[in-house]
Amino acid sequence: MNMKLLAYSDEIENAVMVLHGERAHSRYFGEDAFKRLVGSNKELVIVPGASHTDLYDGGDKGYIPFDRLADFFNKYLC
Repeated sequence: MNMKLLAYSDEIENAVMVLHGERAHSRYFGEDAFKRLVGSNKELVIVPGASHTDLYDGGDKGYIPFDRLADFFNKYLC
């Protein structure tokens, strides 16, 4: 990639949900990206106790916050 990934993130007008596990190594990147977003249609969700891969399928502990996802999609995308 020849440009900074977040160079234009402050121009995004669409609804954005940033979802990360609390123990994910990339969590800092999601939080930094969220700080650059503008508007009131943005949401940051940090899933307690979850790592990055726990959010792929939820594992046996059910980490995926389906209720939060459904609420967000219903509010901004329906």
